[in-house]
Amino acid sequence: MLEVEGLATIRGERLVFAGLSFALPAGGALLLTGPNGAGKSTLLRLLAGLGRVEAGRVRWQGKDALADLPAHAARVAYLGHQDAIKPGLTAAENLRPWGGGTAAALAAVGLAALAELPARLLSAGQRRRLALARLLLRPAPIWLLDEPTLGLDAASVARFGVMLAGHRAAGGVVVAATHLPLPLAAAAELVLGG
Repeated sequence: MLEVEGLATIRGERLVFAGLSFALPAGGALLLTGPNGAGKSTLLRLLAGLGRVEAGRVRWQGKDALADLPAHAARVAYLGHQDAIKPGLTAAENLRPWGGGTAAALAAVGLAALAELPARLLSAGQRRRLALARLLLRPAPIWLLDEPTLGLDAASVARFGVMLAGHRAAGGVVVAATHLPLPLAAAAELVLGG
């Protein structure tokens, strides 16, 4: 489903990685690990179509995924380091632009009781959960996640595990950069910078 072949990129004047290859079938998951600065976030951005590929290919269902960036953007849900939450809006208002199902998404991440609270009053972990709720509102088969459990408590990580399992059971793929264990059963691991 998602294939990477011979991928290489440069940041500044430094080669970040070269010859990177992997394949993920429907329901597959890949953990990106390695030290800070190894290229985990850079790889996620390349997979999202947000960076320059120096060499190699990214394929989706056998076709060049990056040849049509608007079409690729429609099949990708990207969660970066920043939560992208508007502090002046309530939790529910932050999700409404993403479509219907706001109440169910808030419930899935344990924020239903805080739906009408301004986002500026949410804790860091609550803001991260709100960002994760967007994944449930956007039917994208590819989830690209950069440190998705940053700031989450154990109960929130468990809820996130249910989200991941549901996405994979529906045939979606997950690529996640992390320094901590994630609730991704039978995930492959790619160590960068090692």
